[in-house]
Amino acid sequence: MKLRENDHIVGYVFVSPFILGFLIFTLFPMFSSLYFSFTEYDLLSAPRWVGFANYQKMFTDDDKIIDSIRVTLTYVLTSVPMRLIIALLVAMLLNRAVKGIGLYRATYYLPSLIGGSVAVSIMWRQIFGDKGLINAFLGSIGVHTTTSWIGLPATALGTLVLLSVWQFGSSMLIFLAGLKNIPGTYYEAASVDGAGPVRKFFHITLPLLSPIILFNLILQTISGFLTFTPAYIISNGEGGPLNNTLLYSLYLFHRAFVFFEMGYASAMAWFMLILIGLITLVIFKTSKYWVHYES
Repeated sequence: MKLRENDHIVGYVFVSPFILGFLIFTLFPMFSSLYFSFTEYDLLSAPRWVGFANYQKMFTDDDKIIDSIRVTLTYVLTSVPMRLIIALLVAMLLNRAVKGIGLYRATYYLPSLIGGSVAVSIMWRQIFGDKGLINAFLGSIGVHTTTSWIGLPATALGTLVLLSVWQFGSSMLIFLAGLKNIPGTYYEAASVDGAGPVRKFFHITLPLLSPIILFNLILQTISGFLTFTPAYIISNGEGGPLNNTLLYSLYLFHRAFVFFEMGYASAMAWFMLILIGLITLVIFKTSKYWVHYES
């Protein structure tokens, strides 16, 4: 009876699965990887302490990691803005009370549910292959080519960017929720003052939607840095051609599970964590110049 009457104990019992899961499957692996990052560890023998040797090797004796950082930054800086812009435009189009609008919203959201899967990545590889849908379309309009767009260094990363942009559904729904919270009286007052659609967008929609833009920007930036499956499937796990699709996460996978350099891979993971943290901090610090809150 005393146990049942003690609300604190009952509360701890109910949250204990989450606490145990967090400690065992999140916190413990994180601190383990931090320890491994200072060791030489191949999964087959005991870890050997090497201090900062792994971190020193990353920037003095590994040219590939510089390529992977360059490719990842290019991917994030191109895919994230394009995805957010398209998501906002589609959200504005779907922010209307018309018949069947729910079906359109579900249709546009569908790619976000399946876009990161292995099956879609394989389909994407076929679409941009030498005998894929893109070349078939070009042939139908008189442009005959046998180019494999995923095998061409100049366009390989672009196919990954397009796949990322295609998955704009989650950002679109968040923008749509933000648009519905903007009072219609603001637009009515602007219309009385003679404001057109463009002026309403830049003086009402964007300022009031800026907190939502910040939220989406941070989420999509982090997601962009962690992209792995499309790059692995489309490039057959190699990151080619000429390392042009070698995202940082894919190179980390190579070091950990192809070369069995778990210590070095752990150091790479912690460097990526610090890099994402710094970029997120910069976004937060600069948000005071462009994010507007009601207060």
